[in-house]
Amino acid sequence: MRPDPAFGLLELYDDALPHVYGYLLARVRDVPLAEDLTAETFLAAVSALRKQPAPELSVGWLIGVARHKLADHWRRAEREQRGLRLVDSDQQDTVDPWDEEVDVMVAHEVLCQLGPHHQAALTLRYLDGLGVPQVAEHLGRTVHATEALLVRARNAFRRTYRGEEGAP
Repeated sequence: MRPDPAFGLLELYDDALPHVYGYLLARVRDVPLAEDLTAETFLAAVSALRKQPAPELSVGWLIGVARHKLADHWRRAEREQRGLRLVDSDQQDTVDPWDEEVDVMVAHEVLCQLGPHHQAALTLRYLDGLGVPQVAEHLGRTVHATEALLVRARNAFRRTYRGEEGAP
């Protein structure tokens, strides 16, 4: 009988847990949610390790799994909100709000006030540093739809940050 390949995760767990949890907590700013997503990440890792061929186990790979779980969470939250209200029809501005200096603490608070779809797009693009095609892949959207989402998300962030009318 061959040993379960997921047992390798036990050896890495103590080292990986603070990294995975820290990654998630920094993005969601909600302890219970970060804990839930961390648990989901490790459960998904066990499932992935039992498939053939098993991925190479590392902290970086676990962070990638966490990124997918976070994107899944935001997609679920977006679907829930979409069912409760009409889609916001933002007007597009030509000024890039990312050319300004922002206060990091205020920026995190503003990000938490945005809808999940905007949080997901901005976090993946600007905090994780992913390109638009990678953001689109994580969110299950086309590149063009993701570009439009990023424009709306940046506009919503800017309005909320500045305290303007019509902010989410």
